[in-house]
Amino acid sequence: MATVINMPRLSDTMEEGTVATWLKKVGDKVEEGDILAEIETDKATMEFESFYEGTLLHIGVQEGDTAVVDTLLAIIGEEGEDISAHLNGGGNTNDSNSAKENEAKATTDADAEATDDTDEATSEANVPEGVQVITMPRLSDTMEEGTVATWLKKEGDLIEEGDILAEIETDKATMEFESFYNGTLLKIGIQEGETAKVDALLAIVGPEGTDVSGITVSKPKTAPKKEAPKQAKQTQAKKPVVAKTAPKKTNTGATSEKRIFASPLAKKMAEDLGIRLNVVQGSGENGRIIKTDIENYQPSGATAYTPAGVESFEEIKNSQMRKTIAKRLGESKFTAPHYYLTVELDMDNAIASRTAINSQPDVKISFNDMVVKACAMALRKHPQVNSQWTGDATRIAKHIHVGVAVAVDEGLLVPVLKFADQMTFSQIGANVRELAGKARNKKITPAEMEGSTFTVSNLGMFGIKEFTSIINAPNSAILSVGAIVQKPVVKNGAIVVGNTMTVTLACDHRTVDGATGAQFLQTLRNYIENPVTMFV
Repeated sequence: MATVINMPRLSDTMEEGTVATWLKKVGDKVEEGDILAEIETDKATMEFESFYEGTLLHIGVQEGDTAVVDTLLAIIGEEGEDISAHLNGGGNTNDSNSAKENEAKATTDADAEATDDTDEATSEANVPEGVQVITMPRLSDTMEEGTVATWLKKEGDLIEEGDILAEIETDKATMEFESFYNGTLLKIGIQEGETAKVDALLAIVGPEGTDVSGITVSKPKTAPKKEAPKQAKQTQAKKPVVAKTAPKKTNTGATSEKRIFASPLAKKMAEDLGIRLNVVQGSGENGRIIKTDIENYQPSGATAYTPAGVESFEEIKNSQMRKTIAKRLGESKFTAPHYYLTVELDMDNAIASRTAINSQPDVKISFNDMVVKACAMALRKHPQVNSQWTGDATRIAKHIHVGVAVAVDEGLLVPVLKFADQMTFSQIGANVRELAGKARNKKITPAEMEGSTFTVSNLGMFGIKEFTSIINAPNSAILSVGAIVQKPVVKNGAIVVGNTMTVTLACDHRTVDGATGAQFLQTLRNYIENPVTMFV
């Protein structure tokens, strides 16, 4: 059922309000506690909070428009609900009561109050000059009485405009009540725990030392302390919107932890930005946290870890190359039963051999060139690793085409060195550089990436010590090559500084048994640790 929300009386003198800003628009989902709008009263701009859940179906007062108290402000209900009955003749009412019925009820209530001597409000004839009489405000369109939950000021305290005087329990929630005057708190008319009707004398503010004994004080009735919070809890979900909701206290009147005062808008902003209120220094009265405190908050020191940012994503459309790579890797990983074999190689002789080779004019080879050559020669001795699974048969390639994985912006490409076992170190290096350059410049042809029987993936140049790779289908194996690291090793019974490199062989268990893979790595180890054998 739709709920009509009227322009509330947010201060004791408010007769009309101006909508400064709507924070929700028609069609938006509204949760209990959401800030609907900011409303300018005759004294301040206040945040307007919802105690309903549903959809904002109608806005009755647009931004910048002014309307008298009890004018239809908004309607909240179920999405698509018919609200024509509320708009045709019921715009200034709540729960479909007509304006005349409300007026008649108000007149009756006023007559009843006039005959009740115990609830007489104030006699303003004896109010001295400069003294302000503050009465129990009507903080919502249905409020008839309020209970003072807590006084934040005591008699004799200096008061400034904007200070929080007290927390008042209404029929909807416990709310902070601000002062709109400067002066000294001369008199408290309603003590903590006491309940009084709207317009009963709440407090008197004026020049220090002013005699206010001639101002009549109403006789409030005491509300059971254990029942007030319970009643507020029961009615909160059924009442319209109010402003400046304050944290409720327990039945004992004490909070479980230090109270943090913050405006509803500040609370919402802090929640959206991931800022904990207990690390924010409030600039309002009694350290109250307001909107500008959240806007100006900068993490520092022990609180620097507090997240304060906006979550966002950037979508990059997947290219056909990226889609193809993803498809093939997925098929390989989830089709071929992978297993992994890892060995650590002694690279001292390889380093010495490479240094000697590169000392020749116009010759420059890399460790990767040496690894590719060693793999090609090991495949010649272990043809079972140079194979493919077809379901009906295992195909063992008589030729050796080694794919070399190359990282490009859009993923991973694998140029192929045809008949790599017949190439020299220099030929392997020249071909790898040429094909890698073509791949990065998007000039490589499909034919130059087809036909591999084995693949080498090297991340050593990035400082990666050890990793595993996904087999490049339809190959049966791929070798992952890590970085060369210097570490203590044992040689001839003594601990010395050595250079090692870790390689991991990923095998398809359908075609390469564990022993076969291990034997391949033994041969590979012999070639790399003794590069001279590759020249024989």
